Amino acid sequence: MNFASDNWAGVSPKLAAALTEAAAGLAPAYGGDDLTARATTALRDLFETDLEVFFVATGTAANALSLAATSCPGGIGFCHADAHIANDEGGAPAFLGRGLTLITMPGANGKITPDALSASLSHYPQDPGQRGTPRVVSLSQVTEAGTVYTPEEIAEIGYVAHGRRMAVHMDGARFANAVAHLDVRPAKITWEAGVDILSLGLTKTGAWCCEAIVVFDEAKAAHVAAHRKQAGHLFSKSRFVAAQMLAMLDDGHWLELAGAANAAAARLAAGIEASQNARLAWPCQSNEVFAHMQTETLKRLQEAGATLYPWTARGTTVDEVPKEGETRVRMIANFATTDADVDAFLSALG
Repeated sequence: MNFASDNWAGVSPKLAAALTEAAAGLAPAYGGDDLTARATTALRDLFETDLEVFFVATGTAANALSLAATSCPGGIGFCHADAHIANDEGGAPAFLGRGLTLITMPGANGKITPDALSASLSHYPQDPGQRGTPRVVSLSQVTEAGTVYTPEEIAEIGYVAHGRRMAVHMDGARFANAVAHLDVRPAKITWEAGVDILSLGLTKTGAWCCEAIVVFDEAKAAHVAAHRKQAGHLFSKSRFVAAQMLAMLDDGHWLELAGAANAAAARLAAGIEASQNARLAWPCQSNEVFAHMQTETLKRLQEAGATLYPWTARGTTVDEVPKEGETRVRMIANFATTDADVDAFLSALG
C-alpha cells in the first residue's frame, strides 16, 4: 500500500538490461557516442520534427536550465501557484536563471488559463522599465493536481505568450502519463501547440536516471549547452542515459509503463469515489490521485500500513479546499503498482 511517490519505484527490467549492455566496451565521452546520437534521432522521430536534446541528471536541472535558457537579466517567468518550479526546486530557477523572478497564478484543477496569464502580463508593460521583462510561461504536464492540459488549452496559452514574444516551457516530469491519458501524438501537446522547450522526464516513468531538455525553438532557448556545462550537468558517460532513453522509446515501452501506472491510479480513484470515507479532490487523469478524507480515516489507513502524503495546495479555488475535519492527501501509482496494492488500500479505506 505504498503510494508515496513514483520516485520510490525501481527500474523497468528492460532498462536494467539496456544499462548492462551499454556497460560493455569503450565509447566516446561527453555525448560523442553512438547511443546518444541514436537517442537524439529517436526523439526527433518521436516528436516528428528537428530538435536538440541535452541530457541532465535531475528534473530540477532540466527545469532550471530550460528556464535559464529562455531568460535574460531582469527576466520574469509565469506559472501556476502550485508549480514545482515555484515550490519544490530550492530556488534553482532563480539561481541558474541569474535572478529569474517567478510570478504565480491560482487556477482550478492545477491549471493556469489564457485569461489569467493575460491579467498577470497586464502588470508588465512592453517597456520593461523597473518591472522586468516577461520571458517565459511554464506549464506542468502533468499538473501538480494530477490533471492534464489538453492540446487546445496549451495552444491558447501559447498564443498569449508568443504575443508577448515569450517562450513556452513545459515541465514534463510525468509527460508520459499525460500522453498515455490523452492518447495523442507527443507533437500535438508540444511544439504543434506552441511549446518551445520541454523538460522531458522519464525517471518517474520507470528509468534509473533519464532526464532531458528538448529544445524545439532554438531562438527562444539559446545557449542550453553552455548553461548545462556551467551548472555541472554535462554527463561524461552520456551513453548510459541514452541507453535508457532508447529502451524507453523502443516499441512504446514508455507509454506501456505510464499506462500501467495510470490504470492503477484509475482503479484507486474509482474505489475512492465509491467509498463513504473519502472523496476525490480533482479528476484523476494520470498516475496521481488526490482525495479529501476525514483525518481519522487518514490515521487509520496509516496505521494499517498505507504510505501517502497529506497535501497542501496554494492555488486552489474555494470549492477545491478540504472541508472542516478533512485532510487532502496525495497518492501516486507507479509502473509496478499491483492490483493487490490497490485492493488492500481500498479494503482498509472501507
